[in-house]
Amino acid sequence: MPKGESLGEFEHLVLLAVLRLGPDSYGMRVRREIAERTGRDVTIGAVYATLDRLAAKGLVTSTLSDPTPERGGRAKRSFRLTGAGSEALNRAQHDLASMVEGLVIPDPGAAR
Repeated sequence: MPKGESLGEFEHLVLLAVLRLGPDSYGMRVRREIAERTGRDVTIGAVYATLDRLAAKGLVTSTLSDPTPERGGRAKRSFRLTGAGSEALNRAQHDLASMVEGLVIPDPGAAR
């Protein structure tokens, strides 16, 4: 695989959040999903920068909802995986499983 085609760790997390959230995958929900599942406190700016990068790579697409009064007349931008995004996630999962296969990961507490 050529350099630059692999998913970075945060890109992987963002794609998984988009997949998990389905039609509710807008920036703030993606941020919240990552925080709840990983304990990482990520900024909304980092999430949107990553979503924009993933869109530029063709791994996600976005749509704007109609403006709503609850959001002060602002529209919501929702994201969804493309076919290429699904393939990238599958490849990343396969690569990770392949690297872990047969390893015995030491218990960090056992070395004490």
